[in-house]
This record gives sequence, structure tokens and C-alpha cells, in this order.
Amino acid sequence: QVQLVESGGGLVQPGGSLTLACVASRSIFGITHREWYRQAPGRQRELVASMTSGGRIRYADFVKDRFTISRDIPKNTVYLQMNNLMPEDTAVYRCNIRGMNSKKENYDYWGQGTQVTVSS
Repeated sequence: QVQLVESGGGLVQPGGSLTLACVASRSIFGITHREWYRQAPGRQRELVASMTSGGRIRYADFVKDRFTISRDIPKNTVYLQMNNLMPEDTAVYRCNIRGMNSKKENYDYWGQGTQVTVSS
């Protein structure tokens, strides 16, 4: 089984920046998507950013050029650089890695999440 561990969350003032990291416990074969989601209290989980294995990236509309998803394959890590944070960005951020293994079985791994709080 693969564990994903997020880090980098915390308390930041509006307009500030944070970089989240999601490290996998080992190299993963057959990744199709690396993604970041968030969930605020009382709200549904929503996709923040997605990167395919081919490097195609898409962002949620609310990101508005403020966030950047990236990966470091040798380090088994996916990042989310967040700039110009706003109070409405407050949420638990979780990474998700999914794909298909060598046995043609789909997998879907989630981290536990890291809290991001934007407040003055």
C-alpha cells in the first residue's frame, strides 16, 4: 500500500503564500493523475488543481492564476504553490494520486490532508 503525506499547511495572513507538498511512500507505477483537493467546513470537497502524467494541467476557476501545481518525480512528490491567499481558501487540502498498476488494476490514493487557514 502507498501512503501519501502532505505538509506545508498553516496559518497565513491574506495575501500570503504557502507551498504544500505531498510525498508518496514509494515510487508508483502507472500514475495518470496527481491532484489537489480541498474541503472547507460545511462544504463539499472540490478539485483545486490536476496534473496528468503527460504534464497537462488544469485549475479550478477560483484559483485564478494564484496557484501552481508541480511534481518532482524522483522525489515522489507533488507540490501546490499558493500565492495571494484569501480567507475563502481556508480548508483542509488533500492530495490524490490515481492510475493503473501493472496488473491493469485502478488505484486511488489519498493523503490525510493539511490544514490551511487564511486569517488576519
